[in-house]
Amino acid sequence: MKKGKGWLKPLALLSLTGALLVGCSSGNNASPGTATPAPTKKPVEQVAPQATSTDDEKPIDGGTFTHSTTSDIVTINPIFGNDTASGDVMEYTQAYLYNRNPSFDLAVYPWSLAAELPKISEDGLTYTIKMKNHAKWSDGTPITADDLIYTINAIKNPETGSPEITKYDKVKEMKKLDDYTVEIKLTQLYAPFAFGLMQKLAPAHVLKDVPFKELQAHSYGKDPAKTPTSGPYKWSEWKQKEFHVLDANPDYWGEKKPHIQKVVYKIYADQNTQVQALMKGDVDLVDSIPVTQLEAVKAKGNINISTEPGPSYEYFAFNFDKKNFPNNYGLFEGQKTRQAIAHAINRQGIIDNILKGTGKIMDAPFLPGTWADPGDAAVHYEYSVEKAKQLLKEDGWVAGADGILAKDGNRFSFEFIFNSGNSRREQAAVVIQQNLKEVGIEAKPKALDFSALVDQYANPGKFQVLLLGWQLSDPDPDGISTFGKKAFPPGNNAGWYDNPKLDALWEKAVSTVKQEERAAIYKEVGKEISTNLPYVFMYQYGTPRGMTSRVKYKDEFKPVSMIPYGETFGFLNWWIDDTKK
Repeated sequence: MKKGKGWLKPLALLSLTGALLVGCSSGNNASPGTATPAPTKKPVEQVAPQATSTDDEKPIDGGTFTHSTTSDIVTINPIFGNDTASGDVMEYTQAYLYNRNPSFDLAVYPWSLAAELPKISEDGLTYTIKMKNHAKWSDGTPITADDLIYTINAIKNPETGSPEITKYDKVKEMKKLDDYTVEIKLTQLYAPFAFGLMQKLAPAHVLKDVPFKELQAHSYGKDPAKTPTSGPYKWSEWKQKEFHVLDANPDYWGEKKPHIQKVVYKIYADQNTQVQALMKGDVDLVDSIPVTQLEAVKAKGNINISTEPGPSYEYFAFNFDKKNFPNNYGLFEGQKTRQAIAHAINRQGIIDNILKGTGKIMDAPFLPGTWADPGDAAVHYEYSVEKAKQLLKEDGWVAGADGILAKDGNRFSFEFIFNSGNSRREQAAVVIQQNLKEVGIEAKPKALDFSALVDQYANPGKFQVLLLGWQLSDPDPDGISTFGKKAFPPGNNAGWYDNPKLDALWEKAVSTVKQEERAAIYKEVGKEISTNLPYVFMYQYGTPRGMTSRVKYKDEFKPVSMIPYGETFGFLNWWIDDTKK
């Protein structure tokens, strides 16, 4: 346990960290890259968010902060809202029971609804949660244990249709010990459960009489007038596909009150329009600047840029179901074959030329720098045509008359699919095709509409190779729901990857709550998964973010690129200063 100073520091930390969720965001609009190992131009420097004020500057109360987006919300009901836009608005309006800190640890802040970290029984099956006794909804109703119990019951009930249902499927029973204390018992030991408690709550006093199957259609979360909020801002107005207005709640319960008095969440038609609005000073935050416009934004001089990679990574996934290949011949059965492909793809060249330096090579599906990151235990595959050719030869592949490798009468030719409209993947696909051709492999890229790709190919596991991305947005690193046999299609293990040794390691890692023991197991996981390779883990990536210099914050409250919604981390401590324009 750690204790820190200041509003940013949590009262205490519980170190657990990072699982996987699908990420399908569109890429940047960079010009096509090359397949050469050296970049065609000097990559951009990795720029992290920095303090925008000095220690002697005092915060100013008032002002309006404009956060831009290209999509509107669905709902700010925490039981259902899981899209990015809804999440953005909820970051301002709805409080978490527990928060995460910049290191991805579970944390209690002055703006958290919990009073302390959960107390976990020695057997790991019982969690006792103590809530603050002074938190209130924006309509003045106290936030209590009833809200916590109601929210979990609603989410775990199949009739509700909540996308979060698996967070609480191991909850056996809940007991209200007093108005602000809840005891939760699990059916089995499950270390990631603690992070399921990073939950925004729904108001029981508004929704308790609504049948679960009718909750999704209810006006709560869709009508500002009928949506009391638990966070520092009230939802005052929504003009669909144009903007939301969020006003600071004068009766906000938190010890730390917001300096900025109004937030406008403004919706634009596309990224280019967003960026133009940023450069004109019409908005304060754009969290996805196409790299082709980055230099123009920098030239304005009054916009702070961050190019740090975020929590997403790209992958090149093999399919191990032989039915997807001619003659039922699995092209990727050989471990050396998969390793050869990892050596053949010039990952750093893609980072330098297509991502313009705004990415980092990934060797295993763990967020770099977190406690579960296996580090050097994961195998690194440097770009080497010679090494790739040697491994392919050792695995029995022989060049045919057309230069394409063959084995057992089967040409090494396959199709790899990705979502159309994603310029990052479109350009990377060209490089991958060229790279693999150099070692005698015919890889044929095919762009598909994303919904069709998911419904017709990924979910049923009917493809040969996928080029897609994942987001490490869950603070726990358990990956069995992505790589385990139990997750075969229609689960997340779309490529039918079967590795009993790895499955046992994943299960072992969630069967203890001791972080040091889990970390040691994840080192084994990192070594096994990077050696055996269900995917070629490509690179961690992010999109450049820009914020106007009128927004001020001290270094301890700066945006955090590595956590979801980290672009407004510490927002309560920010202020607007228009005096130095």
